[in-house]
Amino acid sequence: MAEREPDFEASASALGYVYQLREALHLCVSRLGNLDWALAIEAGDDIEEVRRDGRTYYQLKHRAPGTKMTNASTDLWKTLRIWAHAIHGGQLDLDQTDLILLTTAELPDGSVGSMLQPADSRLRDERSALEALKTTRRTSKSESLAKAFAAFDLLKPPQLVRMVSKIQVIGNAPDVEAVEQKLRQSATTAVGREHATSFLVRLEGWFFRRSIQQLRAGSLDAITGLDFDAVFSDLRNQFGRANLPIDEDIAEMEADLAKYSGQPFVRQLELIELGTRRVNRAVRDYMRAVTQRSRWLNENLLLPRELSRYERRLVEEWEELFDDMVDTLGVEAAEAEKIAEATRIYRWAMTEAQRRIRPECDEPFVAKGSFHILADDYKVGWHMDFVARLMAVLEPAETTSV
Repeated sequence: MAEREPDFEASASALGYVYQLREALHLCVSRLGNLDWALAIEAGDDIEEVRRDGRTYYQLKHRAPGTKMTNASTDLWKTLRIWAHAIHGGQLDLDQTDLILLTTAELPDGSVGSMLQPADSRLRDERSALEALKTTRRTSKSESLAKAFAAFDLLKPPQLVRMVSKIQVIGNAPDVEAVEQKLRQSATTAVGREHATSFLVRLEGWFFRRSIQQLRAGSLDAITGLDFDAVFSDLRNQFGRANLPIDEDIAEMEADLAKYSGQPFVRQLELIELGTRRVNRAVRDYMRAVTQRSRWLNENLLLPRELSRYERRLVEEWEELFDDMVDTLGVEAAEAEKIAEATRIYRWAMTEAQRRIRPECDEPFVAKGSFHILADDYKVGWHMDFVARLMAVLEPAETTSV
């Protein structure tokens, strides 16, 4: 088999998309506390930010270390082509729009990019930058830039002057990994170093899903400052001492009864003749609780022995009702009475005993699913004879399998 050559072009392209999303997320984080903005990916530009006082178009270029953006750079001229076409076509109002070219490339001294850096660089020289662009347009024979030159020619001299006055070039910008580090610093500030990675994974996950939704729906579904502030605050609260994060992918898991039909917690439900819909909900809550608890453990979000203390509380509350049922019914009770009382205890566990693992972690599947996990380990049960009956059913099969 021939050895496959690495597809560097595809990798660079994929890296560019990640960079675009991370930079957009970083913009959102930097706007926290200010609700008067909306941001969209691939709307007017790579990133479009809209505020009450105007808008900003961002062109992003993620390039390999050592890359320089010269006056004949493809990145520079393709960006000018996009903006020139938008101005000529009336989609870009220069009175209301700032234009930012953000690149990880270096800006050589005296280059157009260098002369169009923000004013605080003290290197900004719009007139010389425009003359340099005109010179490149006049002298370059590059076929790859032909369409960009044609778009440049569409603008009248005053429009060119105005366009250049609105452009800011930011070179040596942080690359995709450096932007992640900046996001991590913000996460550390929000929830502390211990939980920063878990927080950032969830924030990026939400942002990526939200961006995909916006790309499918169009620019009208931009992320607003109000949206982002609410999501960020809610996520930060989930990492507080009184709370735990509930992950959306887990909260949306659906039941797979076939996979769990032979497990003890399902057998326990069969003993009390629970309907299929309620059994399905039980399997769903079990799956969600097992997965969420496992993720908390893997990410060290739980305190030492926190889970065992929580289970002890659930078991002890269950014991009060279960023992009362056993004493009240007695061993001679009819099967119908046993099932009726067992159903009452099960109803209590699913609706009334919503004990929280932490005071502000109020997701119902955590408590419900934890009861099913305990039922799967025979630590709790619903039918007063559940241990004997399950052993009778399960032990022969286990013996046979051995």
